[in-house]
Amino acid sequence: MSKFYITTPIYYVNDKPHIGHAYTTVAADVLARWQKMNGKDVFFLTGTDEHGAKIAEAAEKAGKNPQEFSDQVSEEFKKTWKNLDIEPSYFIRTTNPEHEKLAVAFLSRLYEKGFLYEKDYKGLYCIGCEKFLTEKELLEGKCPDHNQKPEMVLEKNWFFNLKEFLPKVKEIVAGGKIKIEPDTAYQEVLGIFKQGLDDFSISRQKVKWGIPVPWDKTQTIYVWVEALLNYWTALKIADHEDFWPPDVHLMSHDILKFHAIYWLAMLAAADVDLPRRIFVHGYFTIDGQKMSKTIGNVIDPNVLVKKFGVDATRYLLLSRFPFGKDGDISEAKMKEMYNADLANGIGNLVARVARFQLRIDKLRIANCELKEYKSLMEELKFYEVLKLIMNKVKECNDMIEEKKPWRIKNEQEIKKTLMPVVEKIIIIAEMLKPFMPNVSGKILEILKTRKSEILFPRI
Repeated sequence: MSKFYITTPIYYVNDKPHIGHAYTTVAADVLARWQKMNGKDVFFLTGTDEHGAKIAEAAEKAGKNPQEFSDQVSEEFKKTWKNLDIEPSYFIRTTNPEHEKLAVAFLSRLYEKGFLYEKDYKGLYCIGCEKFLTEKELLEGKCPDHNQKPEMVLEKNWFFNLKEFLPKVKEIVAGGKIKIEPDTAYQEVLGIFKQGLDDFSISRQKVKWGIPVPWDKTQTIYVWVEALLNYWTALKIADHEDFWPPDVHLMSHDILKFHAIYWLAMLAAADVDLPRRIFVHGYFTIDGQKMSKTIGNVIDPNVLVKKFGVDATRYLLLSRFPFGKDGDISEAKMKEMYNADLANGIGNLVARVARFQLRIDKLRIANCELKEYKSLMEELKFYEVLKLIMNKVKECNDMIEEKKPWRIKNEQEIKKTLMPVVEKIIIIAEMLKPFMPNVSGKILEILKTRKSEILFPRI
């Protein structure tokens, strides 16, 4: 059985999970389920990033020590993923002692190979991003993501000799040996190479909540460097090293440079095989505005589950706009789509057919009908897949309207008339399986048992 390894970023525990985290993780779960349907042995990794100055600061505000705070928020992420029917193979936490040991071992390897060196560094640091920013990256002197002025930091750090590995990484990326998708992300990475890149810091001197650098106890490992290592450490902790390298890293746009350049360089320096594919999804706004706690428009995915149900929430997250492009989300638009696509669409179709109480001996799937679906799923075109499904729902409703089975008196004739519709519904259920695993099963159950059930109560 061939193996498939998929990862999400690990999420920072400075705050509870929001719809952005859910968007990436639901997509990863859909892909993991799809690969399992194809007979692959799948390892799906997600987790939480728990070190750094921002965590220490958030913990202090909450009146807890960093570990207690991390324990609490990490648990909220686990509960949220369970509420969304997300089933990771492993949930990694960077405060796991095994992760800490392995992260130290990886960086020690780079140190022993002579790829790390010490120097004084002066730069603008944003605690919100947990990274140094250049003047070019600021907007009116502020971090564009956190709308706050970065602080000027002067400290002695350990640096990774990135310049030594840039030619190799550039050749790998430009030559397409690693897929970076969509094309806009690929072109952006090529643009970053042209701008030129400096060596980067792998440690911090004044951040206490972190993993100590083994050869220099005055330093802790820079949080995002250690976070990248989770993809490698998790397989060792879970005793699944044979899944390396990752088949796909899923992530949002803001961490592209870290993954497509820095991460590849670190792996190359350590003589570790590189990931096969990096896929970057877009940003989304909420009601046309950037998601912000200050504005108060942050959407809790658990609230969506209570309002729409688990499977419907999964559908609504991925059906708003193409995966890989920017778009807008709002609860009002979700409600409209829920009623149009789910209550009046799929739900109504299944109810119309179930009303005729057909005796169905076998449920068959025409694989030829799944050809376009399979191609779109391989390309992670989830939005287009869901559009394809809704087109099939419309085809079924049109067939019913054309044949008007309610006018037919003979039971055998009704069955003969509706069987093509039933077969299409079976295909729809199969296509929905990675997106809506519970509803997919319920559709087949309704067709078999002839027990009508309202799949999506109208809101």
